[in-house]
Amino acid sequence: MTLDTLLDIVLRLVAMLLFLTVTVLALTYLERKVLARIQQRVGPMLTGPWGLLQPIADALKLLVKEDLMPAKVDRVLFWMAPLVVFVPAFVIWVTIPFTRDLVVRNLDLGVFFIVAVSGLSAAGMVMAGLSSGNKYALLGAARAAAQLISYELPVVFAILAVVMIAGSLDLREIVLKQNVTPYIVVQPVGFLLFVMAGLAELGRTPFDIPSAESELMGGPMIEYSGMHWAMFFLAEYANTFALAALATLLYLGGWEGPVLPALLGPVGNVLWFLIKCYLVIMLIFWVRSAMPRLRVDQLLSLAWKGLLSLSFANLLLMAFYRYMGWSDMVMLALSLALAAGALYGLARRRRAAAAQSRLRLVPREEFVR
Repeated sequence: MTLDTLLDIVLRLVAMLLFLTVTVLALTYLERKVLARIQQRVGPMLTGPWGLLQPIADALKLLVKEDLMPAKVDRVLFWMAPLVVFVPAFVIWVTIPFTRDLVVRNLDLGVFFIVAVSGLSAAGMVMAGLSSGNKYALLGAARAAAQLISYELPVVFAILAVVMIAGSLDLREIVLKQNVTPYIVVQPVGFLLFVMAGLAELGRTPFDIPSAESELMGGPMIEYSGMHWAMFFLAEYANTFALAALATLLYLGGWEGPVLPALLGPVGNVLWFLIKCYLVIMLIFWVRSAMPRLRVDQLLSLAWKGLLSLSFANLLLMAFYRYMGWSDMVMLALSLALAAGALYGLARRRRAAAAQSRLRLVPREEFVR
């Protein structure tokens, strides 16, 4: 590797870090405004015009806030846990392309690299819970581990179905194969599976069981403050944007789109990529505002009894699609039929559960013998 190549990679990494920092600040402001709009509030308004300076004020607060450490902690693991959570959230962006040429380092096995590295952040959550010497943090760490194990398989199966269609693990090649038909047309079920299971892995509402404030007072991060807590916060929003970027690349055609590339060239491709990403992010924010938090048993039941079975059926259907050479419309109809069958089965299961839990009034004569 020459010095020029090394310098180019370092500059791209620095640019990516600055971009992610600005993106996290923008997402915090956007989420507050979107949730306020849905819940008929105004959101941040006092810090700067329309509250635009609120993210900067929050960042300054975290920078000057005292960083405390409890007395009974494992110091090495306690300090390492935020890094183990944050570093994978940054490293996966090395191989996520914004356009065909705008990427830090493209990898032929880019999808495999992202799946492998992104799973490491759960180890950081477990480390944070184990090292804090706090029972609530320990319980949150156990929930985080169970949640990751439960929802990793649906994510992998959803991605594997896309890889089967494209015949490649290279994200740029997957996008190029969608220049005619985005994969969401033939994989609407896969898209929903990917987003739902991805939200569960991120621990965002309604899957925020590990850090449920009403139950665990913050979960594994309860003993963290200042910049160490901010690293968990940065990792969450960086991973949220990464989830939206991967959904865009795998299902929505990436940077491909009409009009803008012809008018603006590569800048138009970047704009299409960001527009699609923010549409997915708005969907994530809407889910947070509309859905209540699941219980632990509901979360695990949804993963093992619902999403895992549905993702395996979707993968099997995709194998037949590839082998039989069906048209895209046939695959779309079959995917919608699969989704309808899953919803029907869920409705029947809920009715059966309601019937079992229904109370029966017992006459006094039958009760008193």
